[in-house]
Amino acid sequence: MIELKDYQEIAIEKLKDEVNELLEADDSKICVFKSPTGSGKTLMMADALKRLVRLREDNKKLSFIWISVNKLHDQSKGSLEKYYEDTRIIKCSNFEDLQDKTIDENEILFFNWQSINKKDNIYIRENEQDNNLSNIITNTKDEGREIILVIDESHHTADAQKSKEVIDAINPKVTIEVSATPKIKDISRIVEVDFKKVQEEGMIKKEVTINPEIDKIKVSGKSTDDIVIDTALKKRKELSKLYEKVGSNINPLILIQLPDNKAGVLDRKEDIIEKLKKKGITTDNRKLAIYLSDKDSKINLENISKPDNEVEVLLFKQAIALGWDCPRAQILVLFRDWKSIEFSIQTIGRIMRMPEFYHYDEDELNRGFVFTNLSDVKIAEDIAKDYITIHEAKRRDDYKEIKLNSSYLKRQREKTRLSGEFSKIFLDVAKEDKLKEKINKNPTESINSLMIDGRIVNLDKIQLIQSKNHLEIKKTAKELQYQFDLFLRSVCTPYAPVDSSRVIRTTLYRFFNKEIGMDDYTEIQKIILGTENNQYFRDSLEKAKEVYDKLIVQKLKEERESEEYIWEVPESVMYNSKAKEIDYKKSVMKPHFSKAESKPEKDFIGFLEKSDNNVVWWYKNGDSTEKKYFSVKYRDSKKVPRGFYVDFIVLTKDGKIGLFDTKAGRTAEDSKQKAEALQKYIKEQNEKHNKKLWGGIVVPKNDSFRYNSQEKYQFNEANLGEDWDFLDFK
Repeated sequence: MIELKDYQEIAIEKLKDEVNELLEADDSKICVFKSPTGSGKTLMMADALKRLVRLREDNKKLSFIWISVNKLHDQSKGSLEKYYEDTRIIKCSNFEDLQDKTIDENEILFFNWQSINKKDNIYIRENEQDNNLSNIITNTKDEGREIILVIDESHHTADAQKSKEVIDAINPKVTIEVSATPKIKDISRIVEVDFKKVQEEGMIKKEVTINPEIDKIKVSGKSTDDIVIDTALKKRKELSKLYEKVGSNINPLILIQLPDNKAGVLDRKEDIIEKLKKKGITTDNRKLAIYLSDKDSKINLENISKPDNEVEVLLFKQAIALGWDCPRAQILVLFRDWKSIEFSIQTIGRIMRMPEFYHYDEDELNRGFVFTNLSDVKIAEDIAKDYITIHEAKRRDDYKEIKLNSSYLKRQREKTRLSGEFSKIFLDVAKEDKLKEKINKNPTESINSLMIDGRIVNLDKIQLIQSKNHLEIKKTAKELQYQFDLFLRSVCTPYAPVDSSRVIRTTLYRFFNKEIGMDDYTEIQKIILGTENNQYFRDSLEKAKEVYDKLIVQKLKEERESEEYIWEVPESVMYNSKAKEIDYKKSVMKPHFSKAESKPEKDFIGFLEKSDNNVVWWYKNGDSTEKKYFSVKYRDSKKVPRGFYVDFIVLTKDGKIGLFDTKAGRTAEDSKQKAEALQKYIKEQNEKHNKKLWGGIVVPKNDSFRYNSQEKYQFNEANLGEDWDFLDFK
């Protein structure tokens, strides 16, 4: 159970109240949450969002988008998932985790700023499935949910104007800008955490000192690099003794930030590694860790944040400056970069946190230290400059309801992957199996066995290699995690492991937290993988899957369930940067953004635009299986139920609504099932609901358009015959 500091409780409650008031406004509003580095912004945000969704009396349904820079969104997602692990009140998802291309109620979509920065990124680019951010936002709004946008570390995402443009594009009901130094103007509310309060509560250090006592180092021909390294190492030893004196097991960590590589400038990484080696600090003895952007330069990072971890020095570049949380880091070393003498306050922030969240009696432990050979130190703000604009088209103001009956075929994910229902089922099975009483909480240590002096006697035959001795080595946390991941995949059968393994992982962690009161993931993994326990967990999981099959899977209908609902042209449709704005006079969406239409579609739009004033408006329907688009249910050639998303809905002055799907060549030949289903739908709606519908499959022919409205569909490109009428909107 996390105990909130007084300033955190006050800030959380105020933020919740301010956002709730802004949710009542008619238009989009911005609330700034200004909180110092090290104050626990992520924790406060997690609790504030929880309070926003809990026990709402106004029946508002909320969905969230959380944007961060670099990999900070992954760290934030992990922190929030752990925070919500017990209550499961809010679901945390990546882009790939979303169901039905929408953000569910009480769900947060996490992604980084860079993922909407590049035009060819999978989250933004146009694709056949319309599975991109633009559609997801529109789908969520169409489901009647308000979107709250969280821009984390906002001063690192974009300048004020660009951030504002992105907010306007996503058009959330409320934006929460989270930052120690907010940039966005035109804000409606601000919730500010006072730096002094954070300091007084012992969350951050009292001060950061630059180059203390550096003049006491014996120079004797040393380079300035040698001087700052020697001074930092000396200070680390002093701090280590002081922690020991106050009875703390903290092993203080030095962060050495290397300048980014530049053409023609010596890369000092190897030189510094060699200097540290002479001081007895190497990657081999695990006193040195490396976190660089190079593919293979991430060494000894496992459990580095633990208070007593053996790593004494970490080499890093700018990548670690944001979001990295290791409170035992207390010393920062910066080397001269001839092109720049600025560094970010976020970099200093890595050494501002107190390791045990209180101030010590030894005041030296309440300070952070910077050692540098920079002649001048400035604090600069990192600004993400690039982003992608998301366009929004809105339905015309003169639109009147058309109330079309539409069909949406629901997916049956439970047949192929475990759903959230599995967790409750497993907990019930675990109680029935008395799993808690069976397991050994101190299992045999998980080890790797390495053969010593193995010999191949005969090269010509298959054989078991002989070895007299084996070396047993305790598995590292990383190796344990890898084995645990393999275990999760192995117990998923017959369900898809990609999604189901995540459900099982969460289920097992929840079991330990709820039944045993344990939340240390490494220890939980050891217990589950222990030879004394593993079969017990496998047995209970198998039984839970059997119950899941009986209670969930077998109750699903063989056919996909169809949801019938009244459809209207969407109030808004969002497009990515590849869509081009075209000034179509009769489009019901304003402005009209054109995507990758086929030639028949483009030609048909031209035909509609040239028609006389009898055409009031036309709408280009979506072509993917989403509820916001109009669909007619039909069965394909294999009798499988599908949704037919006709290309165009056209309203004429006499109140008639035309449903047209443009085809040409082979696609027209293969349209029999769709065409006949559409005519059946038109007939039923006109007879049963007094509608005025007409239309059918449309093909271009000699500078004209012909359409088929027959109950029995036939297509012969060489001779369309009497079944195909000339299309005329007069």
